[in-house]
Amino acid sequence: MPWKNQGGGPWGSGSKGPWGSGPQPVGPRPPDLEDLLRRGQDRLQQLLPGGHFSSLGITLILAGAVAIWAMSGFYRVQSEELGAVLRFGKYVRDAQPGLNYHLPYPIETVRLPKALRVNTISIGMTLIDDPSRRGRTMRDVPEESLMLTGDENIVDVDFTVLWRIKPKGVADYLFNIQNPEGTVKAVAESVMREVIGRSNIQPILTGARTTTEAGVQELMQKTLDTYGSGIQVTQVQMQKVDPPAQVIDAFRDVQAAQADLQRLQNEAQTYANRVIPDAKGRAAQILQVAEGYKQQAVAEARGQSARFLKVYEEYKKAPDVTRERIYLETMERVLGNSEKLIYDGGAGGQGVVPYLPLGELTPKRPATSGQPQQGGAAVQGGGVR
Repeated sequence: MPWKNQGGGPWGSGSKGPWGSGPQPVGPRPPDLEDLLRRGQDRLQQLLPGGHFSSLGITLILAGAVAIWAMSGFYRVQSEELGAVLRFGKYVRDAQPGLNYHLPYPIETVRLPKALRVNTISIGMTLIDDPSRRGRTMRDVPEESLMLTGDENIVDVDFTVLWRIKPKGVADYLFNIQNPEGTVKAVAESVMREVIGRSNIQPILTGARTTTEAGVQELMQKTLDTYGSGIQVTQVQMQKVDPPAQVIDAFRDVQAAQADLQRLQNEAQTYANRVIPDAKGRAAQILQVAEGYKQQAVAEARGQSARFLKVYEEYKKAPDVTRERIYLETMERVLGNSEKLIYDGGAGGQGVVPYLPLGELTPKRPATSGQPQQGGAAVQGGGVR
């Protein structure tokens, strides 16, 4: 039997080839595009008045489209945002937080940067994932943090910069710089290297941290204003300031010695503050006593000279009487408090004559100036006479 009589060929009936049936579609068949367009047109005609495209229907469609297009100009500015409205790509005005309106696209558009949010950039350190701790950990970035000081020492500085967009600088922020965060980070690192390069290492490690932060913030703000960036640097915080790890122990010993030096200087100053006023007080007291003695000596000398002049005046009037009086007063002062012996040197004399010391038996009254002391001296004087 020939093959053409066996079901249409050697492979059976139908359009089959030597490898079986041809490719068959798998799954549902895709929808027909022409069928979809035809169905949409039919539904639209049903919605229109009269069931066909009349002028009134076209007008309603256009009015609806215009209304939707006009309402697309409403937008909301969040609490931490400031809007910048652009008209055909040119900045025209700012938009405050809340509901606002601009002419619909493509006439006007709006940009909404986070102008009221304070951003943070860290230099010299970065956060990385740490699977062992199931979180993130801080890692040093030596290529950013190692800096050279003015006295040719290396210091490791990690710091953080807090910045935000100026309230009136939204347009500058959007159009004058392309990468704000990268710009702020580059300026911060450059300025910190400049400030550190003008300083010695000891003040940076000890007490000049606040001064360094203020200098970096001021210079950063000047540089960013020169760029017209519209960015305001709110604060610079130095997180870590250490020497390199290879010499950190030696620098800590130096810091301890500096602290001991400062402590000893403070103790010495405290002692000086206590001793110097005391010495000054004693010196002032000695000067006052000397001045009093001086005044007393001068006054006594002047009194004695005046007395001498008075006595001399009387002496000139009666020399004999004055001489006798001066002699008696002098002998009274000399012999008044001395022991006296009576000696009888005559032919029948007894030599030393005993006498009764009446002055020792009666209490002595203190002698006043110019008066002889009462007591045995007067009796003995009488006995001599």
